[in-house]
Amino acid sequence: MSTPETPKLPVTPPPVQTPVTVAQKQSVQASAPMPPPVPLSTVPADATKKEACLSQDKELDVLIRARYPIIYIESWEEERIENVLREIARFREKDFYVWTITEGVVKADEGARPVGRSNKTTDPLTALDTVLGHVRPAIYMFKDFHPFIEENRNNLAVIRRMRDVAEYFRDSYKTIVIVSPTTRIARELQKDVTVMQYALPTKDELGKLLDRIVDEVKNNPKIKINLTPEGRDRLLTAAGGLTLKEAENVFAKTLVQKGQLSGSDVSLVFSEKQQIIRKNGLLEYYQTQEKIDNVAGLANLKLWLSKRTAAQTEKAAKYGLPAPRGVLLLGVQGCGKSLCAKAISSMWEQPLLRFDLGRLFSGLVGSSEENVRSAISVAESVAPAILWVDEIDKAVAGAGGSGNNDGGTSARVFGTLLTWLAEKTAPVFVIATANNISNLPPELMRKGRFDEIFFVDLPTQPERIETLRIHLAKRGRDPKNFDLDTIARLGEGFSGAELEEVVVAALFEAFSAKQHLATQHMVRVISETVPLSRTMHEGLTRLREWAVGRARPASAVVEEHRSGDGIGREGNG
Repeated sequence: MSTPETPKLPVTPPPVQTPVTVAQKQSVQASAPMPPPVPLSTVPADATKKEACLSQDKELDVLIRARYPIIYIESWEEERIENVLREIARFREKDFYVWTITEGVVKADEGARPVGRSNKTTDPLTALDTVLGHVRPAIYMFKDFHPFIEENRNNLAVIRRMRDVAEYFRDSYKTIVIVSPTTRIARELQKDVTVMQYALPTKDELGKLLDRIVDEVKNNPKIKINLTPEGRDRLLTAAGGLTLKEAENVFAKTLVQKGQLSGSDVSLVFSEKQQIIRKNGLLEYYQTQEKIDNVAGLANLKLWLSKRTAAQTEKAAKYGLPAPRGVLLLGVQGCGKSLCAKAISSMWEQPLLRFDLGRLFSGLVGSSEENVRSAISVAESVAPAILWVDEIDKAVAGAGGSGNNDGGTSARVFGTLLTWLAEKTAPVFVIATANNISNLPPELMRKGRFDEIFFVDLPTQPERIETLRIHLAKRGRDPKNFDLDTIARLGEGFSGAELEEVVVAALFEAFSAKQHLATQHMVRVISETVPLSRTMHEGLTRLREWAVGRARPASAVVEEHRSGDGIGREGNG
């Protein structure tokens, strides 16, 4: 393919030199005048077919038809957008070109490729001169062009020429579409460039990809396809947040690794999302096997969660149910708040991301706010997912008056988080845990940030028995061999974490005495342990008083009673 000719400029310019763009424009128009503009409201005869083909890309099509000169799309999916632009060009009867710094300007629908870097249009300025010289209506896709139009003194010539292109293209049927994974635009171009957010593939698009892959391998005797409608929905829901290429890779990996494809293969989809999270570094991916059955008690919280499990399906969305927003868990340390976050991940079959707000703060002014936006962006990109903000009370402590000690960074970070919690539309379920309510600002607990606020108190007698049973079974002991009722009664005021430690300490006692673990070992450990609820009795009392009427109890309805130490609590059913 020969290199397109650049427009010829006048050999002898007039005394008063007009801008180069005007000369180019006059030269092109003289040789091949543009046809009269077609009204934008004109609808082609095959409009129905076109609208069906461009269902997910109407906005891009409209911008091109409206003769927006330069469109900037922030996306990693070059191949997907290239296919869309090629279809738009075909329907609108326009030529389609692709520019890269390695190949220059290439007419994509011909499939020709120049050899090496001999094509002079690899130079950004030459490439822009070339597209100015083209006469026919065309769409130009510029890949990774952002380094040449960002704020930089070395880019002044390219930025100026881009402004010339924008001026000329407004009166033509040509459009430049810049596709880049990041948005970098010089201030001079901000009025000439239209930025467009290109959404990740929808569930329907992922479904078409999955159907194509299944159709390709269905006749292979070594591969089993076992996708029920429910299993297919689970697999596509788990793949939400992946690009088409990432989804194709993970489906292919499943077929190669397991020789099958079914709704139970969501764990492999999570592994692909784990790679995305690791590359960012601001979020921590939690690989958890905890089940909701490993959480003792908390009947109200479990019931609330089970009702929202069904809301994760396509059927619920068609019914009109929105995706659950999140839950704030307040309460006593060691009573299962963090365990609940891990169990919900397994219960809903969604990846669990731990959001450490302390990691966001750094010494560079403005970087903390950018970090929180980046972390939020990553969480949304792998949605549906569960975002676990552990001990949020410590992270936002003093945000209201942080201007005196950190220049207001904490307040700005907290404000960014609050805005996102209130306005987020991505299916990211937020689980925030807190121990000290005195550090929580009132705006965090306002309705709209979270669906519900639960108060997690010390376990009741039945919950203590259940906790002991779970931890004994985890360590290979039969709970039936122990007097759990007596142990639980003596462990009144112990948190779930402290009861687990009772089991572990008793195992050490029995092992050192070369005996089998028995009830007396656990009773001895309890008698020698002072629970935190006694040490921090005043703080626990204030916490309970605050929770009355402000938070929903996570356990069944309870009645407080006064025992010798004043911290007793028993359930009434």
